[in-house]
Amino acid sequence: MGMAVEAREELLAQPLVAALAVARDAGEPPLVVPIWYQYTPGGRPWILTGTDSVKDRLIRAAGRFSLMVEVLTPSVRYVTVEGTVASRVPGTVDMLRELSVRYLPAEAVDQYVEFASGDHGETVRIELEPTRWLSADMGSF
Repeated sequence: MGMAVEAREELLAQPLVAALAVARDAGEPPLVVPIWYQYTPGGRPWILTGTDSVKDRLIRAAGRFSLMVEVLTPSVRYVTVEGTVASRVPGTVDMLRELSVRYLPAEAVDQYVEFASGDHGETVRIELEPTRWLSADMGSF
């Protein structure tokens, strides 16, 4: 049921919206939110988020987070990648454009980048150093 390395990396490389999970203070459930991410097989997944956003603050405090993606066709499959923060660098318009191209139709990219770079404030790119992968291909149900 588990997926081969190449299959799980191929799935994670698809432009899917991930669920990001990060620990909160003791006694509280983890924060789990949808997020755009970038990943190239063999590399490190990364996200772009607002500097000092809730996600950023919790990731800084925990030093680690997880991403999970799933698809239902042509078979039920999921990949979770867990790890530590490998790097934090200031976000750029080029990084925002790279994510936007991944998720939006070509004709919407420029307008979205202009809006987001003016509306979202300063951003940070956070790279994940994978330490554990969980995956499954459960076939067609």
